[in-house]
Amino acid sequence: MKIKELASGLLFPEGPVYMNDGSIILVEIARGTLTRIKPDGQTSVICDIGGGPNGAAMGPDGSVYVCNNGGFEFMTEGDGTFRPFKQANNYTTGRIERVNLNTGKFERVADVVDSVQLKGPNDLVFDKFGGFYFTDLGKVRPLDMDRGAIYYCNAQGKFSKIAGPLMSPNGIALSPDEKTLYYAETEGARLWAFDITSPGVIDKHPWPSPQGARMVCATPGSHYQRFDSIAVDAFGNICVATLHHGGITTVAPDGKLFVHTPIPDQYTTNICFGGKDMRTAYITLSGSGKLIAVEDWPVPGLKLNYSA
Repeated sequence: MKIKELASGLLFPEGPVYMNDGSIILVEIARGTLTRIKPDGQTSVICDIGGGPNGAAMGPDGSVYVCNNGGFEFMTEGDGTFRPFKQANNYTTGRIERVNLNTGKFERVADVVDSVQLKGPNDLVFDKFGGFYFTDLGKVRPLDMDRGAIYYCNAQGKFSKIAGPLMSPNGIALSPDEKTLYYAETEGARLWAFDITSPGVIDKHPWPSPQGARMVCATPGSHYQRFDSIAVDAFGNICVATLHHGGITTVAPDGKLFVHTPIPDQYTTNICFGGKDMRTAYITLSGSGKLIAVEDWPVPGLKLNYSA
C-alpha cells in the first residue's frame, strides 16, 4: 500500500470531497473552516463557517452542503492524539449549511426539523433525485449524551425525520442501486442498513431491531473499535473509517466478509474516492491533522451523484 501525505497541520479534518480538478475540499472541525487542498498540497480556506463543520457533500446546485455539529471542546492525549471530548462551551445549535464555492458565502439551510432542534449533524449523502440523507449524532456532555436520528431533505427543500432515536449515528451512504441506506453507529461499532422504498422513505424491521434497521456487522475483530464515516465502492462494499483500531474496515453488503486496512492514526475518520479511475482513496487522519492519498485501492470507489 502506497501512502502519500497531501497535507498536514490540519485541525481535525473530516468530510473530504473529491473535486474534478483533483483538489480535495474538507472541513476542519476544530478550526471551523471549509478548506481546499490542491494536488500540490497548497491549502486555502474557502470560508470560516464557525461551530463544528463535520460532514460535507457536493449538491446538485454546485454548492457544498455542510453538516455543522455546533462545535466541540478538544484535548491532546499523552501520545499526541488531538481529539474532541465534549460539547463546545459556546455551543448553540447544530445545523445544515450551504456554501457557495465561488464566493465563500454560506447560509443556514436548517437547524430545526419537525419542531426539534438539530443537535449535532454529522454526515450526509445525496441521492440521484437531488435530495439528501443526513445523520444527527447528537452531542456529548460530561454526564449525559443525546440520542440521534436520520433525516431526509428532498429536492424541494422539505426536511423530515425518517429514523430515530438512534445511538450515535455517524457515517451515512447509499448502495450503488440506491435501494439501501447504510449508517455507522459510533459507540457500538456497528454497521446498519435500511431498505429504501422511495426517496426519503424506508422499510423498517420489527422488534427486536432497536430502530427498524438490519445489522450488517458488529465490531469485527478483537480490537476496541468505534465506527466513523463511510464510503461505498463500485462493488457495493462499505468502507468504514475505524477509530482506535486505526484504519479502514471494508465490509461486504451481506456482512459475511470484511478486511481491515491499517492506517497510522487511531483517529482515521473519513474516506472518499477520486482520480481518473476512482482508485485513489483520500483519507483523513484527524488525530494527527493529515490528509493522505492511498493509490491503487483494491476496488474502485463508487462515483457520487454530483461533482464540480
